[in-house]
Amino acid sequence: MKYVKGKTAMIISDKLIDDLGYVKIIQEYLAEAGLNSQIFTDICPDPDTKVLGVGLKLFQQIKPDVLIAIGGGSVIDAAKGIIYSAYKMFGGIFHKPYFVAVPTTSGTGSEVTDFSVITAEGDKIVLVDQFMAPDLAILDSDCVASVPRKVVIDTGMDVLTHATEAYVANNASDFTDALVEKAVRLIFEYLPLIAADIKNDEARDHVHNASCLAGIAFNNAGLGINHSLAHAIGGTFHLAHGRCNALLLEKVIAYNGDLSKSANNQAARRYAKLAKQLGLSARTVREGLVSYIDAVKHLKKQLDIEAGFGTLGIDQADYQAAIEKMAETAMMDRCTPTNPIKPSKEELITIYKSVY
Repeated sequence: MKYVKGKTAMIISDKLIDDLGYVKIIQEYLAEAGLNSQIFTDICPDPDTKVLGVGLKLFQQIKPDVLIAIGGGSVIDAAKGIIYSAYKMFGGIFHKPYFVAVPTTSGTGSEVTDFSVITAEGDKIVLVDQFMAPDLAILDSDCVASVPRKVVIDTGMDVLTHATEAYVANNASDFTDALVEKAVRLIFEYLPLIAADIKNDEARDHVHNASCLAGIAFNNAGLGINHSLAHAIGGTFHLAHGRCNALLLEKVIAYNGDLSKSANNQAARRYAKLAKQLGLSARTVREGLVSYIDAVKHLKKQLDIEAGFGTLGIDQADYQAAIEKMAETAMMDRCTPTNPIKPSKEELITIYKSVY
């Protein structure tokens, strides 16, 4: 913690990370650096505005010079939400603490982005503001060694979705392309290995790095409707975000790549280029597009991912009743504007129907 200076730190985490001893280790490092610290470990998956309110109250009492978030995407997003709330409350007089993010899952890339997803009245709201971005990200894949297999798979598929969407997003560039291409190769090679054995240190390092690479990419290039649709259905049925992304991914690629028609638009050409990066058949744009879709399907089969949302126990009548509102919510999501094709609500409804 030699780079961290100040008198008081606030550590934001969850009870599991605290029980594993990571919070205590950070407190010891801070003490060695001369900082007092207080902890807030009430973060749960999909943090909501109520949790932010409790955290903000403690934040105001502590007035930390340093804020450290250690945990998965929910923890880091909650820390961002607390900073964002304080900034909105106090405006120009608010002094942002030095913000350190330590991810303990390999998925969200939240440690290097301006994005935060907060639940408000059952809906997932995407906040985007540079002010929330961490000042320092610490990547240590040892923190991932205790993650359950299902979480490893969900977060890993979130990485692949981040990368795939960033590659075709409206703001993609040579710089984000380079990050995406590396992240995609790492995920296809190493995610099955850590899904089989989380103690595989080399594979765990590579997937953890891929998460960060994809995070930097989408923070600059943008995302798309895969995330918009996932946010809406995840908030409605309380499903893991990465699993939602995984179940939607091939259908969104096919939609963006215009597979049912010409399969020769800009997005299709980009997906075909990713296929070439993976050494897949791509003699034509259509062949490359189909190859990439097939590769995603094969990866999901390796990881035992379900075929559709109906296999997750969602009642079909409840699903059908929710589709229109979910599509409306997805249309308004902050990720939709950077999708390579501007969708209609009816097209999003069609995608939802196809993935039940």
